[in-house]
Amino acid sequence: MAWGIPLVLPYVMDRLVARKLSGLTATLVFPTAWAAAEYVASRGPYGTWGSAAYSQYGNLPLVQVLSVTGLWGITFLMGWFASMCNWIWEEGLDSKQVRRGSWLFAGTIATVTLLGGARIALFPPSSQTVRVASISKRAVKPGLSDAVAGRMFQGQATSEDMVLIQPWVTALHDDLLSRAEREMQAGAQIVFWGEANAPVLKEDEAALVTRGSEMAAKYHVYLGMALGVLNTGKTRPFENKLVLIRPNGQVAWEYNKTRPVPGAEAGLQVPGDGKLRALDTPDGRLSSIICFDGDFPQLLAQAGTLGADVMLDPSNDWRAIDPWHTQMASFRAIEQGFNLIRQTSQGLSAAFDYQGRRLAAMDHYQTADYAMVSQVPTRGVRTIYSRLGDWFAWLCLAGLGLLMVQSVR
Repeated sequence: MAWGIPLVLPYVMDRLVARKLSGLTATLVFPTAWAAAEYVASRGPYGTWGSAAYSQYGNLPLVQVLSVTGLWGITFLMGWFASMCNWIWEEGLDSKQVRRGSWLFAGTIATVTLLGGARIALFPPSSQTVRVASISKRAVKPGLSDAVAGRMFQGQATSEDMVLIQPWVTALHDDLLSRAEREMQAGAQIVFWGEANAPVLKEDEAALVTRGSEMAAKYHVYLGMALGVLNTGKTRPFENKLVLIRPNGQVAWEYNKTRPVPGAEAGLQVPGDGKLRALDTPDGRLSSIICFDGDFPQLLAQAGTLGADVMLDPSNDWRAIDPWHTQMASFRAIEQGFNLIRQTSQGLSAAFDYQGRRLAAMDHYQTADYAMVSQVPTRGVRTIYSRLGDWFAWLCLAGLGLLMVQSVR
């Protein structure tokens, strides 16, 4: 019921306000209310999940408006289309006022689409590219039962469980590192793996990071180790982090997931500090998020402020949200002007440039190797949205307020 409130509010506002107005002004109530409701909902625990704007994935000329208005511009245009159709239905095209309004709306859509197409055609990425290899964990033997795995991630593993967990964890680490080394030998300059693909006990974390550091230094590459660190006995026993290692073997940063998924994950995970990291490299300025973080435009605004060029996004989905969750993440690349690589266990892995073009993809359910190689531009851009933020959402809120005042008068 709580989730339904922002979905219903635009219709309530249209019923209460638009009927007291007339003409083109009345058609603006629904789109401003819809964009405003989605913006307010995006500040909640589920971020932009449910935003209608994501339905326009793949319409590259139209979605370039994300670089100016964010999601709220697309939601507004969709809502305005609905109210315009309703106006035409009620008044008919015999009305001169309706015809003028229809031409104005059609001109707006044409202008947005043409400008988006011009951006794609005239200002494509022109920088050099960097070879990025990303992998997801595979099933290893000896396996682990669901019951033992559940107790492990809840920090409640028994001594008998640990006898089974240790060889499983060791085999998993060996497999991830050997496959990462294979990609380094093949020429990748950046290598990382999916969200929490390397579970590790807190007391063993330093040793695992040391192994990764030695490998990164040997091949002079950047290595992103996505770890699920387990603190047995703690109230929140799980650290979901990405450790980025420089080509000299030193740790550049540890980034903890800022937005754990509400529910079981949020109850187990130690929350991050909410600050994105950035590192200048010959292959552009690197930054990182983890999975659900990518559904929060306000968090990703830091990437624009930092001037991030390449965003690493280790993720872990499930079949019911595949491939939509990865498609949603591509909108952040257009908004903030960075190039994105999202490595997704149990879902669609994909790389996108800052205009939303898909550069590479791998479907978890259609492969056995779980490895993706992408050539990603090393330079991003500063967009209007990255500079001005949610100005259009605030404009919709202000516009809705003025429309309400006018309806009362």
